[in-house]
Amino acid sequence: MRRTLLTLLACLSLLLGALATVTPAQADEPETSQWRGYWVDAFNAGIYTPQQVTTLIEDAQAVNANALIVQTGRRYDCFCNRALYPRTDAAIDPAPYDPLDEVIRQAHAADLEVHAWVNVNTLWNSATPPTSPEHAFNQHGPTAEGYDRWLNRKADGTEFVGANAYIDPGHPAAVDYIESAIRSIVREYDVDGVNLDYIRYPDGSSATTHSDWGYNEVSVARFQAATGRDDVPEPADGQWSDWRRDQVTNLVRRLYLGIWEEDPRARLSINAITYANGPQAVGGFEQTRTYREVLQDWAGWLDEGIVDTVVAMNYKRDWQPEQRQMFAEWTEFLADAQGDRQAVNGPALYLNSIADSLRQAQLSLAPTAAGNTAAGWSGYSYATPSLDVPGTPATEERAALVEALTTGPDAPFAEPAAVPEMTWKTAPDDGHLTGELTLRDGTPLDGAEVTLLPLGAGERRTAVADGSGWFGFAHLPAGHYLVRVSLPHGVVGVPLLPARIGAGSLTEVDFPPYLALPGH
Repeated sequence: MRRTLLTLLACLSLLLGALATVTPAQADEPETSQWRGYWVDAFNAGIYTPQQVTTLIEDAQAVNANALIVQTGRRYDCFCNRALYPRTDAAIDPAPYDPLDEVIRQAHAADLEVHAWVNVNTLWNSATPPTSPEHAFNQHGPTAEGYDRWLNRKADGTEFVGANAYIDPGHPAAVDYIESAIRSIVREYDVDGVNLDYIRYPDGSSATTHSDWGYNEVSVARFQAATGRDDVPEPADGQWSDWRRDQVTNLVRRLYLGIWEEDPRARLSINAITYANGPQAVGGFEQTRTYREVLQDWAGWLDEGIVDTVVAMNYKRDWQPEQRQMFAEWTEFLADAQGDRQAVNGPALYLNSIADSLRQAQLSLAPTAAGNTAAGWSGYSYATPSLDVPGTPATEERAALVEALTTGPDAPFAEPAAVPEMTWKTAPDDGHLTGELTLRDGTPLDGAEVTLLPLGAGERRTAVADGSGWFGFAHLPAGHYLVRVSLPHGVVGVPLLPARIGAGSLTEVDFPPYLALPGH
């Protein structure tokens, strides 16, 4: 009896000792790992004043959110004070008020992540020009000429759709500016990540099988130089479509590695198009309107690992049977395509009743037939939480949405959750490599092929220098490599350099400027 009592006392002591090692923070940590949040647009109230931000944070906490995608760069203006983009003309509180600073301060105090939402290729959308003379619309819009004109253009010469103007991602100077502006946000603000919107070609093409956009004169000239052609390609030309799609992918890769250089743990997410039916209904991802019409290869970006998170704009009406099917198809593809990265389903709250949005949230987080589950949910949007009862204040609609999502036996967000960890960033076992190729006069070697040769285990990989001569490789196994440049005819210089890739590092290989021989 005495031995039994001593044994019980020993076990009790061990149990109390184990409990004592659990800190309050550990005890409170959510067991679930799942992205939850809202897109917070800057065309509506939400971040215009500190009081609006306080309400936003309280509303996010009420739905057990853990991340907010907050519109920061709207139309090449910034809801912030310290970025390359000029401060917005919107009716926010006067300076020194900084919306992004205020959101970060209040959100981080509430254990919410903040992801700066930046519209990449939407330049301006008003008949009145922006007031800042530094705004890209004033510098490189309709009054600019030649190389200084960055406007995207349709095959028929159209540059504006109503008051909407766009940037051509095939213009090297525009790409340089976009990268610098986004890096400035990461460098100046304690954001948890950057969310890219409109990282694609515009809508409004004449068919769903190709894009009518991309006819900026600089872009067409680059395509002709790259292919040896002298014609202006038709919108449905396959080679032309591939080249334009590559311009978007090159921009994503460059932003991914640029953000990594500023902050290796910042998340890059992109807003993914999911027009019409999913890939399984049309013959594969390359047959979707996403890939063919707006030239956005987000499935390929996940596969290459140049985005951390895809947030699908899965905007479908659950109350319409055809769109309900579309939502289910994209939901399944999204979960199965994420691989070792993360994909978040983003339903359109404004198109659905509270009951419809609840059903879409439940489906978003359910396992697919292959056993995969999306990384989470992001509702569009905070400002328009439902289709219910026209005229009802958004506060009432949002409260109803919160109740549906957090209470009851089938509520998907009844308990708190943590944002899923990015192990490829928090504990990396690979690294990255970048470089630039230019002539001695500063001319970039646009289109030069770069081959990466591993000295040991690993695969040979190739890249093409962009319009500024930049090239990059993401997620390379650690080790030693040779970097080989295939020089154009008439260009001489160093064609081969060694490089060492370390886990979690970004290596810059420094090729000396090249010499163009006379007559070439």
